[in-house]
Amino acid sequence: MLDFKRTLLAFGALSLAAGPYVPAAHADEELKIGVIAALSGGGTAWGQGLLRGVEIAAEEVNANGGLTVDGTTYTLKVIPFDDQYNAAQAKTAAERLVHDEKVRFMFGPMGSPGALGAIPVTQPEKVLQFVEGYAPKILDNEWKDDSHVFRVGLSSGEFSDPVVEWVKESMPEVKKVGMIAPNDAVGQQAITALVERYKNQGFEVWTDFYERGAKEFTPILLRMVTENVDLFDLNSNAPGEAALLLKQAREVGYSGKVLQAGGAGVAEIVEAVGPAAEGFLKYDVVDLSDPKMQNFLDMYREKYTGLINGLAPEYYSAAQILFEGIRRADSLDTSKVRDEIEKMEGWETPFLGPVRWTGKEKYGVEHQIVIPFYIMKVVDGKGVVEAKIVPDLD
Repeated sequence: MLDFKRTLLAFGALSLAAGPYVPAAHADEELKIGVIAALSGGGTAWGQGLLRGVEIAAEEVNANGGLTVDGTTYTLKVIPFDDQYNAAQAKTAAERLVHDEKVRFMFGPMGSPGALGAIPVTQPEKVLQFVEGYAPKILDNEWKDDSHVFRVGLSSGEFSDPVVEWVKESMPEVKKVGMIAPNDAVGQQAITALVERYKNQGFEVWTDFYERGAKEFTPILLRMVTENVDLFDLNSNAPGEAALLLKQAREVGYSGKVLQAGGAGVAEIVEAVGPAAEGFLKYDVVDLSDPKMQNFLDMYREKYTGLINGLAPEYYSAAQILFEGIRRADSLDTSKVRDEIEKMEGWETPFLGPVRWTGKEKYGVEHQIVIPFYIMKVVDGKGVVEAKIVPDLD
């Protein structure tokens, strides 16, 4: 089936996002679900994963008769916008969804630039929003006392310590770590937590920065090679940039270990880099080889072709959290739904384990999910589980 997207820049106007939705048998009304995601640019793999996970969850609800709220049955309609992993485009997309489409429930943006661009639009309107991105201000902001934002992926503030501890225990030969990130506030902020954690564990750390959107990294990578780093950590670089960094690092002669502590989706890196990805270590949010994933994978492959990014099952699970919150509230009032989601501690998600919320001490609001994550290793061109880590953030 065809997978359409709404791209603001390409057409200069809105175009309805398709997706073959099965009509609910006795649906009375339509409930719009907004999605803001990078459907082009360096973050495309993440954006497609987010959108497809939400679409599959919505279509499953529709195929089972729709979502019944306070006696009214709704057909779910997913309306996506492409933010190109860009704050300005995310802001424009949020304005269109909130003010033109009257969307009250939203998934995305994916990544700090888009999230920080959209939140000033969505939060004054109390839009219930599930986002991804590492910037603390996604949760620690002026709306936190009445926040309607939930972060449904771990940020570097949550996974940095466990990842660095794992590196310390499993790679005793690593003494010096190198990191390269975009030269803007988001990029610099993204690696701050990792740099601090590595140094706290006794590692020497070398960092450098590039202009966001760059495609040629050879000069920076040559500098890194002269620094004799033992581990090159790709941190939170989007899949497109991460793949180029890995590929070009091998081309300039870097032969050390490479890890990406952040993001999701080892398959995209392998496809882009080829044999040079062998041995690459990657943070990921799900294990696609887990048998309990099979039903989801079947639904995915029936609708889409190509690689399956780890954010697809993550956002399928996030959508299930939203739908369960709406059912419990028996209301479309976003504040009532938010209150119910806050109380869903222990509810079993499809793939992320039981719901656990944290963040009050760090962000001022208990809207940060706690989920297990994996370190995947590329072996014979495929990602296999090297370690499963369950953060203890209580």
